[in-house]
Amino acid sequence: MRFLIVIFLFITSCSTDMNINDFSDKKPNFKLEEYFNGKTEAWGMFHDRFGNLKRSFKVDIVGTLNSNTLTLDEKFLYDDGEKDTRIWTIKILGDNRYSGEASDVVGKATGISSGNALNWKYKLNLKVKDSTIMVDFDDWMFLQDKGILINRAEVKKWGLNIGVVTITFLKLD
Repeated sequence: MRFLIVIFLFITSCSTDMNINDFSDKKPNFKLEEYFNGKTEAWGMFHDRFGNLKRSFKVDIVGTLNSNTLTLDEKFLYDDGEKDTRIWTIKILGDNRYSGEASDVVGKATGISSGNALNWKYKLNLKVKDSTIMVDFDDWMFLQDKGILINRAEVKKWGLNIGVVTITFLKLD
């Protein structure tokens, strides 16, 4: 039992959470509503916690900005031929803060940006074969030169990492 406690303390003490303020001086400046207003393409993959590639996908996104609301219509095409759609309604709250909703998001997503980064957190009802499990997403997006946006999301269940989603976005407009 003592051994398990020592291992637990070691693992939890090694975790480091990124802080959005660490990116305040990084360029180019990322504004979610500016980047996603219009058409965007993305390519992504999901690796399980052991690093095994489980799934890859392409996403076509159309964003519409209306006052303080950004609507994202995402069309997914997975490598196994499955298709899916997610429509986000994102409220621009000011002070670089956002809240969002989608049909498979539990409650509201919350986001904050600084410099070239945005951190987006939410609970998602994730389809897995013939069932659905609720997982936590911790998304980090980083805007790069030439309109390239890189996203890395840790996916957790009961606080344990079950995998990582990596997505690269390309702004078309």
